Amino acid sequence: MKIFHCDHCGHLLFFENTRCVRCGHTVAYLPDLARVGSLDQNDDGAWRSPLAVASSEGYRLCENYTVHQVCNWAIAAGDSHTLCVCCRLTRVIPDLSVEAHRANWYRLEVAKRRLMFTLLALGLPVASREEDPDRGLVFEFLADSPDRPVTTGHAGGVITVNLAEADDAERERRRQSLNEPYRTLAGHLRHESGHYYWERLIAGTAALTGFRALFGDERVDYGETLQAYYANGPAADWQQRFITGYASAHPFEDWAETWAHYLHMIDTLETAAACGFSLRPRRTDEPSLPALPPFVVSGGLPFERLIESWFPLTYALNNLTRGLGQADAYPFVLSPPAIEKLRFVHDIAC
Repeated sequence: MKIFHCDHCGHLLFFENTRCVRCGHTVAYLPDLARVGSLDQNDDGAWRSPLAVASSEGYRLCENYTVHQVCNWAIAAGDSHTLCVCCRLTRVIPDLSVEAHRANWYRLEVAKRRLMFTLLALGLPVASREEDPDRGLVFEFLADSPDRPVTTGHAGGVITVNLAEADDAERERRRQSLNEPYRTLAGHLRHESGHYYWERLIAGTAALTGFRALFGDERVDYGETLQAYYANGPAADWQQRFITGYASAHPFEDWAETWAHYLHMIDTLETAAACGFSLRPRRTDEPSLPALPPFVVSGGLPFERLIESWFPLTYALNNLTRGLGQADAYPFVLSPPAIEKLRFVHDIAC
């Protein structure tokens, strides 16, 4: 994630901001510029950004911004769609007459926008079903009902997320019941997007041979292997071969967990780089981190530089969160086979 500033007063802006807290200007994410920018409203109601001085078109705000306050993206004024390029991917939203649903929907959309930011920066294919009826990406955010429990997952380009995952207490309960070290909305969406991009980038391509060499043969029965995982737990040696225990359930899950982990890495590294983060320890035998270039994702850094930077950064992250009395922000250990799988994802994604 990049760091943004108000174009009117220079104050720091975060990716989720809708207003500059210093000067009060409305701000929005401008997908065409990949920037959060402050806006001025014309007499005709259109919005203009100082960042887009060469454009006479201007912007409109996403309907989910103006009506529901769950978005902060803008739309080019010439685009006839009422929703931004991110919100139009969500096909089903929860019943907003239920009091808690709006807040949970907001949290899901925040996580989805961060996912979309990274996917767009990587140049990956992102299209709605309206644009690509056969292979477009769709999100459905659904709440459990007495006769229809919702399972988070992916099928045929449709990513479904159970709304309960947006409730911190419920998500933590599920994390503990499944003995997982990490469970977040960002993790869910990144993982399920991995299943989608396996179909887009691996299936039926020359990359399938390399995939099977690293992750295994995906043709082994998915239902049976998943049933065995839940009955018996992860492979006994999963720490030596996989990123997580769940990754050992099936090659599809290994890929999705590795894909999600790669997106965690590059988003966190780019944020650290944009903040000017570096580590200069007093002892030469302690982890150090030279300053990274400001745009890790779009800059196309070699994988070796990414992984060499990742280890000292996670060392610092965990020390900082322990100082706050929190559990490790990064509760993972990467084995050499897991690193090679991350390299494969890097080569595919970039």
